Amino acid sequence: MEKKDLSRRKFLKLSAAGAAAVPLATVPAEAAPPGGVPPAAVAAAPAEQDLPLGAPETVERRNGIPYRAFGKTGVKVSILGVGGYHVGVPPSGEEATAIMRRAIDEGLNFFDNAWEYHQGQSEVRMGNALQGGYREKAFLMTKVCARDRDGAMKQLEESLRRLKTDRIDLWQFHECNYDNDADWIFSKDGAIHAAVEAKEQGKVRFIGFTGHKSPHIHLKMLAQDFPWDAAQMPLNVMDAHYRSFARQVVPVLNGRGMGIVGMKPLGGNGSIPQRGGVTVEECFRYVWNLKIPVCLSGMDSEKVLLENIGFARRWKPEGAEAIASILGKVRDPAGDGRFERFKSTQDFDSTVHKKQHELG
Repeated sequence: MEKKDLSRRKFLKLSAAGAAAVPLATVPAEAAPPGGVPPAAVAAAPAEQDLPLGAPETVERRNGIPYRAFGKTGVKVSILGVGGYHVGVPPSGEEATAIMRRAIDEGLNFFDNAWEYHQGQSEVRMGNALQGGYREKAFLMTKVCARDRDGAMKQLEESLRRLKTDRIDLWQFHECNYDNDADWIFSKDGAIHAAVEAKEQGKVRFIGFTGHKSPHIHLKMLAQDFPWDAAQMPLNVMDAHYRSFARQVVPVLNGRGMGIVGMKPLGGNGSIPQRGGVTVEECFRYVWNLKIPVCLSGMDSEKVLLENIGFARRWKPEGAEAIASILGKVRDPAGDGRFERFKSTQDFDSTVHKKQHELG
């Protein structure tokens, strides 16, 4: 696809509205990741470095829940966020509504979603739940799957209608899992142009991207000439030892003042505390001690919601020694990626994106 740069005027306007662009350093040729990414276009991050430990400041508490600054956006977010996929899991919309409203009443404000979750039903359920004054209390994020401008604009309008809102707080490009996703998004007719227009129109406040596959793909997205506001990635105790986003990507995001969204703290399916030798609370203790503002969790019942909220309320900053103790428990099983197969296989990739790349 032919690539076309954003105009300088639009770039400066977005920089003023969101996070300012920061010049990217480069890595030497021998450090270039697989997939043909030009070394000069990759954001600097050593292949292995110290974990970004040192929890951000708690700027306030709401009903006992710590809140942190979401990068340079000026927004404050709860350290625990509501994962959007699991909104579609409860057997009824009424039950899903009860969970989401209870989350807000208990002090959470970060709500995740995606255009494709449960064929749109997660957005529909969230839109219903956020009526009656709840929308104003939520920082609402959803994701777009299309890689072209027209498709992205269509999906944005569908998301707005389903979510029953006129504005998405954070709109992110979903599952940047393939080496050419950045090329497609930033092509002449790529989806990035829809994001720019949507932000200028006030339909979107902030722009970001997500992915669960590889740190080098995140670095390629970060190397684009664009003032990203946020990025999302898997962060858990296993990631610290295996193809680590925490080591390779989080320091770059912090250097640019971006909002960081962690996901899959329990492995995406609960497998880490079930079979990994650590408890659920230890999983959260680790991720909340990273230099990130928020981590999502899929919570498909009020029981799970309240359990996680309890962990958040009693969480406190811990030193490197305490975190090392947790990580030591998982070093051996983490190394072969058995708990993070979303990084090494396509088994967990969205059907929408596999079809985009003609992978069946």
